Amino acid sequence: MRNTIYLLLTSILILSACAEEEHWDSIAPGHDAGDFSFLLAHEEYAEPRSAESLTGKSQPGAASLRQTLSNYDRVEFVVVDEAGNRVNGVKGLYDKNSSTMRLEGLHAGAYRILILGMKGDPAADQATIHPINHISEVWLSFPEELAKPLDGEYFYSVTPFTVREVSTASGHEVIAEIPERIVQRRIVGRMDFAFSYNNPYIRTAVTSNTVTLNSNSRFYTQLSGEGLYSGASNGEMKVLDLSEQTEYLFMPTIQGGSVTGDATLLTRDYRGSATRRSYTFELDSVTGNHIGQVEIQVVHPDDEIGTMFITDRAYAEGQHGLILQDDEPHAIYTDKTLRNFNTTRPLQLSITPEGQLHARFYSPRALNNVLVRARIPSAGNEYVDLAYFDHIPPFADFYEEVPLLKKAWYFRSESGKIVKMPLMQADDFSGIEFKIESDDPYLEKLKGIIHGWNIRFHLFDGDPTKPDGGPVGNWMGIRPVHCREAVAFFLNFTYMIDMPEHEEILRANEDRLYGNGGVNDKVSPDVVLRQMRQERTLNVGLVYPGNGVIGLGGGSSYGVWQKGWLTHYNNTYACEIMFHELGHVMGYSHSSAFTYGPWAQELMNHFYVNHLHEMPIDSPSYLNSSTNPNLYPQ
Repeated sequence: MRNTIYLLLTSILILSACAEEEHWDSIAPGHDAGDFSFLLAHEEYAEPRSAESLTGKSQPGAASLRQTLSNYDRVEFVVVDEAGNRVNGVKGLYDKNSSTMRLEGLHAGAYRILILGMKGDPAADQATIHPINHISEVWLSFPEELAKPLDGEYFYSVTPFTVREVSTASGHEVIAEIPERIVQRRIVGRMDFAFSYNNPYIRTAVTSNTVTLNSNSRFYTQLSGEGLYSGASNGEMKVLDLSEQTEYLFMPTIQGGSVTGDATLLTRDYRGSATRRSYTFELDSVTGNHIGQVEIQVVHPDDEIGTMFITDRAYAEGQHGLILQDDEPHAIYTDKTLRNFNTTRPLQLSITPEGQLHARFYSPRALNNVLVRARIPSAGNEYVDLAYFDHIPPFADFYEEVPLLKKAWYFRSESGKIVKMPLMQADDFSGIEFKIESDDPYLEKLKGIIHGWNIRFHLFDGDPTKPDGGPVGNWMGIRPVHCREAVAFFLNFTYMIDMPEHEEILRANEDRLYGNGGVNDKVSPDVVLRQMRQERTLNVGLVYPGNGVIGLGGGSSYGVWQKGWLTHYNNTYACEIMFHELGHVMGYSHSSAFTYGPWAQELMNHFYVNHLHEMPIDSPSYLNSSTNPNLYPQ
């Protein structure tokens, strides 16, 4: 059903929204009155110009201006005679979907049709549509004390036309001579604010951006039926918040009047300081159907600071990638050159051959307030503040060009000095070294991982693209959801091996630790700790449980069944399997305490679950893998 608007015109015709297709049928062609239709369109914004009034006469076929069909939310119109007096008894209909307007009820004569089109809700602007009896009267008005930009757009046109009677074989017919398309223009103008920054990291560090207009900035408040502006605002205007929008609608400024004001920016820097800067501006005028551009060149104390300040806004605008996501192809996440990490270095930092800072984060948790310091041998021996991140998301894969490729910048050194770093080529970053600082307690947990294991992901000939994982022997295709859990488990495990409480439980149960020779083959806690803290490289996979096997381990291979990866946080049986296979990795057989014995079945599994709250990944909620749609059916 078409969205149509029906009206009966006595003085002013208010077209409110409805959806009554039968209204078209109620207007039948007559022999005594004209019945005709036309399209409503409007011009797009033109270049700024000075103008006091809007005559608004239609200029169909003006190819120099872009035109758009109206699709107004509300339409008002008045038909006047040659003397400008209102004509009564006209019926009309506006169809929003087709932008078509139809009139019926006019006899032979010369007329003008005055049309107001509206986009938005006039009530939000406290707009008043006045009944008029003559074209010279005020038709549309806004309060003098409105004190805010307009929410809606208002369009106006006045179009002359004639209706005449023509004799036909059956009698006579009424014909209207009116353009097939009436093109309107906005009675309002737009004021746009744009800011130019010498340092891109200042733009994304703005915390507040407001505009205050001076009281001498005054706008017309009235429009007559013939399109003349009158009235004036009282000069009061609320503070405009440019963080919400940068384009504002106003009635035109009164004759000879400009718009003046102040733009105030509050910014923060990566060290927690705030800076307030104000800039005055003047716009010659606001003109109907035109855009007035206010351009402000931001001069800021941090203009020459080269630290990459990656605020949340800057990070979002960069649209940086993520690793180990569900849609990542297995050819990538199982490529050891593309996806591998050591648990002591889950945040991998480097400079690419193209000169980009690359930050890749193997972590189910975000890291907040991260300062990256770098020592660049070609530029000195001291670490400088190269980058600061408000947040590094879980499994982040961040790439951004280092500003030093564009020009020389100043940086704060580790000792607190401000040093100038020269323009560089990508090769100049050779040998760069990084330090990471943060007040986030999570970083302290990660720094507590002293003895790291190298983790990679392996298919073992399984096929993750198949619904059953394409099992081959006791393995099936590992998917990203399992890889992410492997990251969580091995961060926790390698943190656990250096926990003082973990060492204490081993020493308290020294007599229960035995090797492959059975209970008489005693293994000291020091030996166990050395074996657990020895750097190892594991190819991590997913075990296929269909053959009755739920865990495999030994040498550089390690894997458990899907439920093990999902429930290692709080399921002591799952943890028993995890540690059983770790026992094999450490070189122990089923005759030892490290597989079917107290180390795996009692000490480690219970310690892991009971101390989870102390570990880096202290909850399954970070990954919430149990609800992931890419799991295999269990």
